[in-house]
Amino acid sequence: QVQVVESGGALVQAGGSLRLSCAVSGMTFPVNLMGWYRQAPGKQRELVALVTRGGTTRYADSVKGRFTISSISRDNAKNTVYLQMNSLKPEDTAVYYCNVAVNVQGNYWGQGTQVSVSS
Repeated sequence: QVQVVESGGALVQAGGSLRLSCAVSGMTFPVNLMGWYRQAPGKQRELVALVTRGGTTRYADSVKGRFTISSISRDNAKNTVYLQMNSLKPEDTAVYYCNVAVNVQGNYWGQGTQVSVSS
Protein backbone atom coordinates (compact mmCIF):
# COMPACT_ATOMS: atom_id res chain seq x y z
CA GLN A 1 0.00 0.00 0.00
CA VAL A 2 1.44 3.34 -1.08
CA GLN A 3 1.78 5.91 1.70
CA VAL A 4 2.53 9.60 1.24
CA VAL A 5 3.50 11.53 4.37
CA GLU A 6 4.19 15.25 4.51
CA SER A 7 6.00 17.11 7.27
CA GLY A 8 7.50 20.51 8.01
CA GLY A 9 4.46 22.75 8.19
CA ALA A 10 4.48 25.43 10.88
CA LEU A 11 3.49 28.94 11.90
CA VAL A 12 6.03 31.51 10.71
CA GLN A 13 6.23 35.27 10.38
CA ALA A 14 6.02 37.01 7.03
CA GLY A 15 9.40 36.98 5.32
CA GLY A 16 10.37 33.71 6.95
CA SER A 17 11.25 30.37 5.43
CA LEU A 18 10.08 26.79 5.71
CA ARG A 19 11.15 23.49 4.23
CA LEU A 20 8.47 20.89 3.61
CA SER A 21 9.24 17.21 3.12
CA CYS A 22 7.19 14.39 1.65
CA ALA A 23 8.20 10.75 1.91
CA VAL A 24 6.66 8.01 -0.22
CA SER A 25 6.70 4.33 0.75
CA GLY A 26 5.06 1.04 -0.12
CA MET A 27 5.25 1.35 -3.90
CA THR A 28 6.23 -1.46 -6.23
CA PHE A 29 7.20 0.70 -9.20
CA PRO A 30 9.26 3.89 -9.53
CA VAL A 31 7.83 7.25 -8.57
CA ASN A 32 7.59 9.46 -11.64
CA LEU A 33 6.16 12.94 -11.08
CA MET A 34 6.17 14.49 -7.58
CA GLY A 35 4.50 17.74 -6.71
CA TRP A 36 3.25 20.14 -4.10
CA TYR A 37 -0.22 21.65 -4.09
CA ARG A 38 -1.93 23.93 -1.61
CA GLN A 39 -5.45 24.76 -0.53
CA ALA A 40 -6.33 27.91 1.34
CA PRO A 41 -9.64 28.22 3.25
CA GLY A 42 -12.52 28.70 0.85
CA LYS A 43 -10.35 28.20 -2.22
CA GLN A 44 -9.66 25.38 -4.63
CA ARG A 45 -6.54 23.29 -4.39
CA GLU A 46 -3.83 24.72 -6.65
CA LEU A 47 -0.46 23.65 -7.97
CA VAL A 48 2.67 25.07 -6.32
CA ALA A 49 5.50 23.13 -7.95
CA LEU A 50 6.29 19.88 -9.75
CA VAL A 51 9.47 17.90 -10.33
CA THR A 52 10.00 14.99 -12.70
CA ARG A 53 12.11 11.97 -11.90
CA GLY A 54 14.86 13.49 -14.04
CA GLY A 55 14.79 16.78 -12.12
CA THR A 56 12.83 19.05 -14.45
CA THR A 57 10.81 21.54 -12.43
CA ARG A 58 7.74 23.67 -12.94
CA TYR A 59 6.36 26.42 -10.69
CA ALA A 60 3.02 28.15 -10.42
CA ASP A 61 3.00 31.81 -11.48
CA SER A 62 1.96 32.78 -7.94
CA VAL A 63 5.28 31.63 -6.48
CA LYS A 64 7.70 32.43 -9.30
CA GLY A 65 10.28 34.96 -8.24
CA ARG A 66 10.13 33.86 -4.61
CA PHE A 67 10.74 30.17 -5.10
CA THR A 68 14.03 29.66 -6.91
CA ILE A 69 14.77 26.94 -9.46
CA SER A 70 16.02 24.70 -6.69
CA SER A 71 13.08 25.25 -4.38
CA ILE A 72 11.49 21.92 -5.25
CA SER A 73 13.90 19.03 -5.18
CA ARG A 74 13.82 15.28 -4.74
CA ASP A 75 15.94 12.42 -3.57
CA ASN A 76 15.05 9.41 -5.71
CA ALA A 77 16.98 7.04 -3.48
CA LYS A 78 14.83 8.10 -0.51
CA ASN A 79 11.61 8.61 -2.50
CA THR A 80 11.32 12.02 -0.93
CA VAL A 81 10.45 15.41 -2.33
CA TYR A 82 11.20 18.74 -0.67
CA LEU A 83 9.84 22.26 -1.00
CA GLN A 84 11.99 25.13 0.24
CA MET A 85 9.83 28.21 0.66
CA ASN A 86 11.41 31.61 1.20
CA SER A 87 10.05 35.12 1.64
CA LEU A 88 6.73 33.74 2.82
CA LYS A 89 3.67 35.96 2.71
CA PRO A 90 0.36 35.72 4.58
CA GLU A 91 -1.28 34.69 1.30
CA ASP A 92 0.87 31.55 1.34
CA THR A 93 -1.15 30.32 4.31
CA ALA A 94 -2.74 27.02 3.32
CA VAL A 95 -2.67 23.28 3.77
CA TYR A 96 0.12 21.97 1.58
CA TYR A 97 -0.39 18.58 -0.04
CA CYS A 98 2.08 16.27 -1.68
CA ASN A 99 1.02 14.39 -4.81
CA VAL A 100 2.96 11.60 -6.47
CA ALA A 101 2.50 9.62 -9.64
CA VAL A 102 3.75 6.05 -9.27
CA ASN A 103 4.31 4.20 -12.55
CA VAL A 104 1.55 1.65 -13.19
CA GLN A 105 0.09 2.00 -9.68
CA GLY A 106 -1.41 5.44 -10.01
CA ASN A 107 -1.65 8.83 -8.35
CA TYR A 108 -1.56 9.39 -4.58
CA TRP A 109 -2.10 12.29 -2.15
CA GLY A 110 -0.75 12.87 1.33
CA GLN A 111 -2.84 14.05 4.25
CA GLY A 112 -1.48 17.60 4.11
CA THR A 113 0.61 19.83 6.35
CA GLN A 114 -0.51 23.25 7.61
CA VAL A 115 1.56 26.32 6.75
CA SER A 116 0.48 29.54 8.46
CA VAL A 117 2.17 32.88 7.82
CA SER A 118 1.47 35.75 10.19
CA SER A 119 1.76 39.40 9.14
